[in-house]
Amino acid sequence: MDGQALLTDLYQLTMAYGYWRSGTAEHEAVFHLHFRKPPFGSGYTVAAGLGLALDWLRDFRFAADDLAYLATIPGNDGKPIFAAEFLDYLADLRLTVDIDAVPEGTVVFPHQPLVRVRGPILQGQLLETALLCLINFNSLVATKAARICQAARGEPVLEFGLRRAQGLDGALSASRAAYIGGCASTSNVLAGKRYGIPVRGTHAHSWVMSFDDELSAFEAYARAMPNNCVFLVDTYDTVEGVKHAITVARQLRARGHEIVGIRLDSGDLAWLSIQARALLDEAGFPKAVIVASNDLDERTIASIKDQGGTIAVWGVGTKLVTAYDQPALGGVYKLAAIRAPGGEWRPKLKLSEQAVKVSNPGIQNVRRFSAGGEAVGDVIWDELHGEPGEWVMVDPTDPTRRRRMGLTTEHGTAMTAADLLMPVLRGGQPVYQQPLLAEVRAHAQAQLALFHPGIKRLDNPHQYPVGLEQGLHERKTALILAARVRKV
Repeated sequence: MDGQALLTDLYQLTMAYGYWRSGTAEHEAVFHLHFRKPPFGSGYTVAAGLGLALDWLRDFRFAADDLAYLATIPGNDGKPIFAAEFLDYLADLRLTVDIDAVPEGTVVFPHQPLVRVRGPILQGQLLETALLCLINFNSLVATKAARICQAARGEPVLEFGLRRAQGLDGALSASRAAYIGGCASTSNVLAGKRYGIPVRGTHAHSWVMSFDDELSAFEAYARAMPNNCVFLVDTYDTVEGVKHAITVARQLRARGHEIVGIRLDSGDLAWLSIQARALLDEAGFPKAVIVASNDLDERTIASIKDQGGTIAVWGVGTKLVTAYDQPALGGVYKLAAIRAPGGEWRPKLKLSEQAVKVSNPGIQNVRRFSAGGEAVGDVIWDELHGEPGEWVMVDPTDPTRRRRMGLTTEHGTAMTAADLLMPVLRGGQPVYQQPLLAEVRAHAQAQLALFHPGIKRLDNPHQYPVGLEQGLHERKTALILAARVRKV
């Protein structure tokens, strides 16, 4: 993503121009990126995309041809909207912001800052669109993958979505995010090369159809690639296809090789897998796995398992990489504090007729409290006012409900706490060592293990406790009341 500073909306540049013209470009500001509702009716979200965002941030600059293009954009009068002096300013612009973020793979919840940007307001404004683009989509797909892997109950899930993905960039991002969320491998060879994701694949229906009959096709594939034989058995008749696969499996064994398994791609997958398992076992191939594909998602997988299906590996494509049932996370990026050089911080919030859209003010972080190896609650707090003497969480949906978070739980279990945001940029320079993708995937699995099964239910999950620290809640309420009074 070298130098792609134009990966932004025009209004970010027009606001930047406005800051520059009004002399406020260097005023210090704090922005937070967060979302308002978990996707897919889920009880949680898996944060992803930070690694891609850091790649984009590392080389942020306006190239000469970027500036030449900006010089051609006209206003309503046909004249350029940007002054030449502003374009010269952009030519010399280098990031000096501080950025903190939750590590990829962290389980997060609504209204918590996933990314916090602090620095000159012009710079913070220019980063908004790309950060949202990268964090929103990747977190969406990582969460979908986590749900699908949960439904598979520990059995491998293979990401097969390249041909149905939303463009080449969407395909690569989706493969990466799906791996973070728990998928074991991908069919996307470029993603395998670029990100170190294991790749898997054998043959499609076209291979079988290119021969005069199915048995000949399987035999030819076994001769060509005896160490990679998963036969797709539903081109003509699935049960007959399984029998042909068994015939070739015997030939392979006679030559010192073993069949890996068969793949089902249509029909009643639960019933067919039971029939196939019986045939394979009776023929002496109990280790041959049954792979299933065909527009799978978490609910279909859960249903097949509830019906006693004997599928051991799941190939999931379209509904994973496109986040089929909810194609956007809906994350937002809001100004939360600002100050003039040498001045005092002024907290900012956005008001709305919808309570869920009222933003939180201050310089926020999230403190996660745990006890007995389980996360028990998250408190959003304001670093501007320092740590409180006593941690009291205020329920955002009912401010009369409050919970003290201390050294022990109400049952006497020792409680620990840690903040979720980590420094990733200081003065525009990277200070965070991005872990290997396999380590990010392992972190996501460890994170998911911290939460009660009820929070991870596919449908009607239990709501994990998240609230504002009492002092932040009181300051937010005062700001809201003051703003409402000004409207009267």
